[in-house]
Amino acid sequence: MSPESNYDVVVIGGGPAGYGAALYGAAAGLSVAVVERDKVGGTCLHRGCIPAKHFLETASVFRTVAGAGEFGVMAIAPEVDFAASQARKGRVVAQLHKGLIATMAGRGVTTIAGTATLAGPGLVRVQAQGEGDSGAAEALDLRGRSIILATGSTPRAIPGFEIDGRLVLSSDEVLSLDKLPATAAVIGGGAIGCEFASMMSDLGTKVTLLEVLPRLLPGCDVDVVDVVAKSFRRRGIAVHTGVAVHGHEPSSESTEVHFGDHESIEVDAVILAVGRRPLSATLGLDDGEVDARGFVVVDRHMRTGVEGVYAVGDLVDTPQLAHVAFAEAIVAIATILGEDPPGVDYANVPWCIYCHPEVAFCGMSEEAARKAGHDVVVSKHRYNGGRAMILNEAQGLVKVIAERQSNGEAGRILGVHMVGPWVTEQLGEGYLAVNWEATAAEVGHLIHPHPTLSETFGEAALALTGRGLHG
Repeated sequence: MSPESNYDVVVIGGGPAGYGAALYGAAAGLSVAVVERDKVGGTCLHRGCIPAKHFLETASVFRTVAGAGEFGVMAIAPEVDFAASQARKGRVVAQLHKGLIATMAGRGVTTIAGTATLAGPGLVRVQAQGEGDSGAAEALDLRGRSIILATGSTPRAIPGFEIDGRLVLSSDEVLSLDKLPATAAVIGGGAIGCEFASMMSDLGTKVTLLEVLPRLLPGCDVDVVDVVAKSFRRRGIAVHTGVAVHGHEPSSESTEVHFGDHESIEVDAVILAVGRRPLSATLGLDDGEVDARGFVVVDRHMRTGVEGVYAVGDLVDTPQLAHVAFAEAIVAIATILGEDPPGVDYANVPWCIYCHPEVAFCGMSEEAARKAGHDVVVSKHRYNGGRAMILNEAQGLVKVIAERQSNGEAGRILGVHMVGPWVTEQLGEGYLAVNWEATAAEVGHLIHPHPTLSETFGEAALALTGRGLHG
């Protein structure tokens, strides 16, 4: 048994929530230890956000080269070497991982390899692989005035589709492929499912997308969803919504997927994109601290029911987004420091979906705003201006939902919804408008450079004042 080590904060888990808490706490002068059983960076860096966006960028480059003739650039018809793209992904991830390790060390964060469990008040027990000849596991006890749980999540499976890494794949396996399947069924039409369907289709896979709910991208504004659905169908992605899946019958090289009302399709691979479940079972929490789905129960300051113990990131029932995890980590550390932070405003967090066309939004959809009792005015402005035409990406729109004032004019902006070229890089202004409760007139006064994609948001807001320049 190693001697106890004492820290201000012990963090269990080194993904965005965990390393975010560690870096923020260390910057505030706290002594911090992070326990990670795999690699710091977590799912986001190694098996999630970064790898997925790398392959989506591969698809974007492929589309650009394939369409180069439209710009008078004569290029040989492109081919995809997915193994080469996979190798580049590995280099990108390795470089980011190396940089993260250096940053944590530079802040004085102690990183310990092992699996950690709560072992008593202020006590974390770590099972680490021993360095001796026997290779036996040795236990290390860490004391922390505060403990932050940040063990993240893992892909969900569904009955009848057990993940085997050959015919049935989760996001983990898809992002490790050296060759894409010729045909695939993607189960789940949320953000992850649409990103995989878009990427694989662009790179030559014949994709069928199956979603049990009535439309793709649940929670997105219906006008945004319509643009994505039309683009998918135009590109040959077979979209089936409102259908349940009923299992599959595998053969040696393919499998037959059954769905809907006695429908089936034979594919080389099934991609499960049905969400993620929290990794809370091994933390040593009592049943009362975890809900029926495995999420750790917290208050607005990320405190669990155990004194001095916090939980952040995918462990809690909040949007499973890396930037939300960062925000929760900051709230937890600020609370530990006695600063009484306001907590995360989950209703207005920014969402970015990197399929083609991209989707980005924050605040209420039109449907949600009306259901909440708001009298609203709505402006929709399409990406058909100069920059979008130059990029040959004149599809999509910006939709702004504002509260109707007593005089009938548009007031506070309640939601901003975008679909189209590079909207994930344009949402920042809309996010600020929603969270700072800006009015349509206030945004309309701002100058937007021309020609840019971002001026479409300005035009949509200006139109709410009744004085739009282009309709």
